[in-house]
Amino acid sequence: MSLITMSMSMGSGGRAIGKRVAEKLNIEFYDDQRLQQEAVNMGIRADELKGLDEKAPGLFDRLWGSKPELYLDLMESVVYEVAGRGEGVILGHGSQLLLRDFGCALHVLIHASQLSRLERIMDVHGVSREVAEKLIEKNDHEREGFLRYAFHMDANDSSLYDLVINTEKMGMDGAEALIMEAARSRKIKECSIGALESMERLSLGKRVQAEFLRNHFDLRLLHLEVADKGIVYIRGLTRSEDMAQRLVDVARSVPGVNDVQSEVVVMPISDY
Repeated sequence: MSLITMSMSMGSGGRAIGKRVAEKLNIEFYDDQRLQQEAVNMGIRADELKGLDEKAPGLFDRLWGSKPELYLDLMESVVYEVAGRGEGVILGHGSQLLLRDFGCALHVLIHASQLSRLERIMDVHGVSREVAEKLIEKNDHEREGFLRYAFHMDANDSSLYDLVINTEKMGMDGAEALIMEAARSRKIKECSIGALESMERLSLGKRVQAEFLRNHFDLRLLHLEVADKGIVYIRGLTRSEDMAQRLVDVARSVPGVNDVQSEVVVMPISDY
């Protein structure tokens, strides 16, 4: 089985390469559309799917609401969910960062020069050079802003990737061949049962955290831990017995949670 994350700059041909690699390896290709489908299957509401893109939230979202954090939790839960199957090509969405501690995942960056990207966009989409420039500028800004906001990391940091491919030099076929060879290498091991279970726990933890955000709980005062068999541990502070019970009830409402152990301490708000 092969688990591959693929990051790309617009116009580099990364999406087409990822799709071709997935087809040849006979594994799933998780682009925006497929990840949103997976999110619906997981029970995430349709009105929240707009959070599954790579845009840093606007200033007012950051200042006035919890939606940016909710979107990130939902997105991360979906990435961990599909990665927990042990195979697939995941396109973008910070997957190279979310799965960086799992040695069974191959992290690939597809890039090309500005001129090459411009020419590809003009050719594929039939737009003018000016429009292509604007599209690249907008996409790069949003992608880089998303990763800075979500993970405080530079999307172009080569240390995040196992394989960096310039399609201007290697071409689409050459890039595909390199990824196929790397994915089949003995060095890239299949995900162990332990790794898959860890991804499953991470996905469940993010779903519980998202549900807490929906219910306006202050996550700064809480710590979540998901153990084996869907057992969730909640530790931290809250201001009333009713709120402490609500935390337990909300956690239990999340599909996949089998038991909740609460060690939440009730403390008057003035004593926080």
